[in-house]
Amino acid sequence: MPNTPNSKKRSQRKGLATRAIHAGEDRQRYADSVTTPIVQTSTYVFKDSKEIEAYTRQGKDRYEYGRYGNPTEKVAEQRLADLEDAQDCVVFGSGMSAVVTTILALVRSGDHIVITDDAYKKTLEFCSSYIQRFGVTCTIVPFGDYNALDNAVKPNTRFIISESPTNPYLNIFDLERLHDIAKKHNILTLIDGTFATPMKQRPLDFGVDLVIHSCTKYLAGHNDILAGSVLGSEKLISQIRDLHKAMGGVIDPHCCYLLLRGLKTFPLRMAAQNNTAMTVAQYLEKHPAVKRVYYPGLPSHPHHDIAKKQMSGFGGVITFDIKGRLAQAKRFLDSLKLCFIAPSLGGVETLITHPALVSYYSHTKKERLALGITDSLIRLAVGIENPDDIIADLDQALKRSQK
Repeated sequence: MPNTPNSKKRSQRKGLATRAIHAGEDRQRYADSVTTPIVQTSTYVFKDSKEIEAYTRQGKDRYEYGRYGNPTEKVAEQRLADLEDAQDCVVFGSGMSAVVTTILALVRSGDHIVITDDAYKKTLEFCSSYIQRFGVTCTIVPFGDYNALDNAVKPNTRFIISESPTNPYLNIFDLERLHDIAKKHNILTLIDGTFATPMKQRPLDFGVDLVIHSCTKYLAGHNDILAGSVLGSEKLISQIRDLHKAMGGVIDPHCCYLLLRGLKTFPLRMAAQNNTAMTVAQYLEKHPAVKRVYYPGLPSHPHHDIAKKQMSGFGGVITFDIKGRLAQAKRFLDSLKLCFIAPSLGGVETLITHPALVSYYSHTKKERLALGITDSLIRLAVGIENPDDIIADLDQALKRSQK
């Protein structure tokens, strides 16, 4: 692991569960409220012309307009930065808003970026298609091929972007090797850490420059808001925040309140989901109706050793192939009684989705298979229900799928 100050800082601070509840908040709060209030306003009042000048000319720290900041939002940013051990954080109205704004803030016409082929579909689509309209080129390299990654870097390469774990195969990026390649070429690195969260993996500790999260998922944890965040150094975050103000992909105060509420129980939920996922993954790997299970906590996963080295847990998502074809997959999904069929993850409810029918429905079968998306592939995101109940539901549905 590269030498960074984060581990030293962490040893002198309170535990993660304590910080998830208190970080970013002043002890004395408005109206003596225990919780951070929702400051539901679009604009802020100046007392007189002197106060305007104090703000515009002398840099007085205060709020002006909702797109430029909000007190509830500020607490959320400070708490997320504390949990990730980052210098600064900016929050957005969605994870994709965070991704797109970050990319646009860092590139100029004539730049080049590198992305792995096992990245989130919409991130990959933006990098390989839309960004080229601005004169930025993109090279897609196979995930895990570090020689190809190294060779893909050009003199005008601005950054490498990827995920760890990835969706849906939960591949794990070797962050030390990523750091070495980036350092060699003096370029930036961006990692989407949504599936791992700062509780299970800390990319900044490995020298990664920016970490992106879809806070919609584990951090908020209740399937009731959309939110995103980018975390890193003050210098880089200030560039992203400036563009964020212009693009306007802001998160509203009530969503910030719900995000803060979710963060208070995030360590408890994540620990439960991590333990449940391991139990369910081991069960699925032995099930006669399952061809293969993809979970980094299993020795059978191709990146199990990397995951053990750089993660403190393996997350709450499991991907698996059931025996049969599309008909068997549909029968399995239609037989579920506890798990909800829905395209998300990280909430308290167990969700399950079929990538071929949902995320990749617009692709031809040939295109899907080239990406490894088979008709029998299932992605399961465990919630915090009793593990035995989740397994019982999967078991009865798997048995029906083979009839």
